[in-house]
Amino acid sequence: MAPRVVRSLFSRSFVALRCERLAWFSLCAFVVVALERFAAAQAPRKTNIVLIVADDLGYADLGVQGSKDVRTPNLDRLAEEGVRFTDAYVTAPLCAPSRAALLTGRYAQRFGLESNPGPERGAAPDYGIPRDEPVLSERLKAAGFATGMFGKWHVGYPRELRPTKRGFDEFLGFLSGSSRYFTAKARNPILRGDEPAKVDAYLTDAFASEAVAFIDKRAEHPFFLYVPFNAVHNPLEVPDADLERFAKIADPRRRQFAAMLAKLDDGVGAILKALEAHGLDENTLVIFLSDNGGATVETTSRNDPLRGTKAQMYEGGIRVPFLMRWKGKLTAGAVESRTISSLDVVPTALAAAGVAADTTKPLDGVNLLPYLAGEREGKPHESLFWRMGHEGAARVGDWKLVLRGDEAELYDLSEDVAEKTDLAKRRPEILAKLRAAWTAWAKPMVAPRWEHEGERGEE
Repeated sequence: MAPRVVRSLFSRSFVALRCERLAWFSLCAFVVVALERFAAAQAPRKTNIVLIVADDLGYADLGVQGSKDVRTPNLDRLAEEGVRFTDAYVTAPLCAPSRAALLTGRYAQRFGLESNPGPERGAAPDYGIPRDEPVLSERLKAAGFATGMFGKWHVGYPRELRPTKRGFDEFLGFLSGSSRYFTAKARNPILRGDEPAKVDAYLTDAFASEAVAFIDKRAEHPFFLYVPFNAVHNPLEVPDADLERFAKIADPRRRQFAAMLAKLDDGVGAILKALEAHGLDENTLVIFLSDNGGATVETTSRNDPLRGTKAQMYEGGIRVPFLMRWKGKLTAGAVESRTISSLDVVPTALAAAGVAADTTKPLDGVNLLPYLAGEREGKPHESLFWRMGHEGAARVGDWKLVLRGDEAELYDLSEDVAEKTDLAKRRPEILAKLRAAWTAWAKPMVAPRWEHEGERGEE
């Protein structure tokens, strides 16, 4: 046989063999991918976490909490389909320290953050949650969750402490304590990621729309969605068309507040509708709360029947609306009167998501799910504590201590939720017990790293 013919036959045989091998490899690869997809389909999907925070919302501002002049049908629905907590507390009566504890699951006094920073242009350059304090978004992102935040940050101005450096894949919002709702008037920028972004919509609507778009995009993948609305924080601003919904309210300031609250409720409704549209209701834990009590003087927000407002250690400053829904897992329409804290959000969310907590920074909150399922009896918290500058408070059982400098007040919340009768002189033994408990709690806490600023300016 001629050499040329031999080479031709050999070449064809080699190509045929190579093709057979390639086909075999392709078939194997196809089978592997198919098996992986089948296994993924059979494995239970991780639970999504949606955390919605209102700003300065009062205890009595929701329909289910007693509001008469403002309807909140979507938030009321969240309560009807989930659990409403009557004795839920945040860790501070001001925005930033409250949010710092919410996101870490730890008392912010452990890392020296117990004040607001003031506007960015005057704030301490290192203000914020320290890098060595893990936040919920970082914990869930490390576990494979997609993460998005749309709203008010307020726990770090430096680039290394901003949302995109603290575990969030997506961010649209602002860094400071407040913003104008019509952003053309805002002094501080709205950011997308770390860059200024133009937002034409009313800000509450814009954050809700971003949240819905995030759900639409991430519906097939486990996600953590954090929506800290700036509503209903001042300034009182709302589109004229929405004011017409409350024409019967005579007080113009209350009418504006009502319309702002209605816009917040609409935004929550849009988020719930997006979850339902993707069939995610039973695979999503939704948590809603306010960052502190209502700012009654500034906005007409109401904290009835509680005493006090935002920035105060009385119940009206630290006891907040708190709702939790997980369809098929939590009892619909339940009302829970045991004392809980915003510190519980991180451990509860991690448990629902199937993510183990890092024990190098022990959490101060507890997983609420066993209590709500009836698997664990007793109270999630026998004691809770507060400190902000020269003021402090403690709740031990039903007894409440309020510290104002050198002055101490004592209240029995089981009989006097409005804190009208100071029992400090009548029950000195109880007063001494609570003061000792507060002192023991405060001892391992660090000194405040930043001066207490309160609320300075509009932005």
